[in-house]
Order: sequence, then structure tokens, then C-alpha cells
Amino acid sequence: MEIRRFGFGHRRPDGPTGSRGVSAAAIHGDASGSVTELAFGRKANLELHTNPITTLFIVIEGGGFVRVGEETERVFAGEAILWPAGLPHGASTDVSEMRAIVVELPAVDDAAARGIHEGSALAIGPGAVSAPGGKADGALVPDDRPAAGYDRAEGEPI
Repeated sequence: MEIRRFGFGHRRPDGPTGSRGVSAAAIHGDASGSVTELAFGRKANLELHTNPITTLFIVIEGGGFVRVGEETERVFAGEAILWPAGLPHGASTDVSEMRAIVVELPAVDDAAARGIHEGSALAIGPGAVSAPGGKADGALVPDDRPAAGYDRAEGEPI
């Protein structure tokens, strides 16, 4: 087992080229793609740029703004943005901080990544075949933690 550390204390203070107020930690990178953590301070900016491969920008903490082409949207923790290959994209913050995991996929054609959002199951492994997604059989795991002392206004329990 190999543990890759990221987060506070493991980031490079100088973020990606064309960024201001952004620090980064490489988590993984090889021919199959790369995974990086980006930490945006207040008033931080990742300039508009293009990439020849599809990128998923997954907000894991805080919030800010993302831009694809001429479209700008506000984003929050728990949202993922698909940056298609070849289109100008960037991200920024204003009064809050934001942390994101950036997953770069090597295929120029982003149809496989788009399939995730359109309900297709992506196959994994040799000889696997992708199929359209359907209704899954499953259920939420019962929450057996005691409710005493928990105030919903304080967010999700840990």
C-alpha cells in the first residue's frame, strides 16, 4: 500500500502556471492521467487556459467560480465541473477559500467523461464493455448514531 499525502503542509506554494493565490499538491500522475489538489485562497485566480485533455474539477471544500469559454458559474463543495478538451477554462475565488481535486483524463475525446453525467456506466478492466446506466438496486445505510446532542444547523455529523 502506498499513501499519498496532500492538503495543508504538502502543497507547493506556487500553483499552476497562470495562477495567483493558488497552491497545489500532485497526488498522482502517469500515462493514465493525473490527480492534483488545488487550494485557492481568498481573491485567488487560475487564469483562463486550454488543455488538450478532458479535466474534472471537483470542489471538495468552500466555493468560488469556474469558467468554461464565455460561461461563468458559482460552484460549491460537492459539485464537479467537466472542462472539455480544447475549451478555455479557469477558476477563481472572491471572499471565500476553495479546495478542489483536479482529475485530468488522457483521452482527447471527452465522451467517456460525459457519459458519467449522462447515466452511462463506465467499464473497468480488460475486455469490459460500457453500458447505459439504469436504475440501481440499493439503499442508504441506516444511521445508527445517537441523535442526542446533534444540531442539524451545525452541518453534517462527523
